[in-house]
Amino acid sequence: MTSHTIIQPLNTLAPPERPGLVGVIARHPLISFFVLANALSWLAWIPYILSNNGLGLWDYDFPELLGTTQLLGVLPGAYLGPITSALLITALVDGRPGLRRWAGRLWRWRVNWRWYALALLGVPAALIAGSFVFSGGAVQAPSIAALAFLLPGLVLQMITTGLAEEPGWRDFALPRLQDRFSPLAASFILGPLWALWHMPLFLTEWGGYPDADWTRIVYFAGFCIAFNVVMSWVFNRTNQSLPISMLLHVGVNNTASILLPDMYPTLDEETFSLMLMILAATSAAIIVLATRGRLGVPIPAATSPVVATAIDSGHGRR
Repeated sequence: MTSHTIIQPLNTLAPPERPGLVGVIARHPLISFFVLANALSWLAWIPYILSNNGLGLWDYDFPELLGTTQLLGVLPGAYLGPITSALLITALVDGRPGLRRWAGRLWRWRVNWRWYALALLGVPAALIAGSFVFSGGAVQAPSIAALAFLLPGLVLQMITTGLAEEPGWRDFALPRLQDRFSPLAASFILGPLWALWHMPLFLTEWGGYPDADWTRIVYFAGFCIAFNVVMSWVFNRTNQSLPISMLLHVGVNNTASILLPDMYPTLDEETFSLMLMILAATSAAIIVLATRGRLGVPIPAATSPVVATAIDSGHGRR
C-alpha cells in the first residue's frame, strides 16, 4: 500500500487573520474607506462650517484665494478625505501591488479621442443647451475674461476637485463595488455615498448657506446619484481611465462656475440645480437602457452557446 502526500500550493493558502483594527479594515475595506473619508473630511471642515463663511459661531472669515474662500476652507478636507483614505486603506489591505494598480489608473491617459471630446466639449455643450432651456432663452455672449479663464480653471479643477475626489470614489471604491455587485447596483450604492460626503458643506458658502432653499440639497443629491451612473459608464468604457473620469467631473464644475454665470446671469441657483439633476438623470437613463444596465462592464463568462456567440462577435461589452 502506498501513500501519497498532497502538497497544497502556497498561493492557495488562506492569508493569516490580521489582528486588531488592521484586521477589521482588511476584512471590510469598502466600509472602512467610506467611514474614514467622511470622518477626515468632516473634521477638517468644522472650522469652515463654524466660521463666518458658515454658521457664524466662530468670528473668523476665511481669506479669499482666486476670488473664493473655498480653496482654503474646502480643499484641505477634500484632500484629507477620499484620496487619503484610498491611499491608506489600499496600502494596508493590498500592499505595494495594490498601490501600483491604484496609481496606474491615475496615469491611464491613452484612450480614444472621443472620450476627451465628450468630457471637454460634450459636457459644456449639454450644460449650455440645458441652461438655455431653463433660463427661457435669456442668454448673452460670454465675456473674453470668462473664455480666457476656462482652460486655467480646468487645470485648477483637475488638481483640486478632480485629484482630491476621483482617486477615492472611482479608482478605489467603484472597482471594489463592481466586484461584489452588478454595475448598476454598484453605481446606485456609490452615488448616495458620494452625495452624503458633501452634505456638511451645505452649511457653508459652498452650498449657499443661509440663503439656499432646501430643494437645492435634494437636487444635488439627485444629480450625484444620476451623474455617478454616467461616471461609472465612462470609467468602465475607457478601461478604468481615471484622467477621463476626472475631466468629466471637473468639466461640469468648471463650466458651471465660470461660463454659465457669465452667459445666463438670470438663472438662479435652485433652477440651475434642478437643471443639472434633470440632465444627469436623462443621460443616466439613456446609458442604462443602451447598455442594459452593464455600464460598460463585460458580460460574465458565457453560460450558453447563444451568449458565447454574442461575446465572441464583440457584443459582450456595452
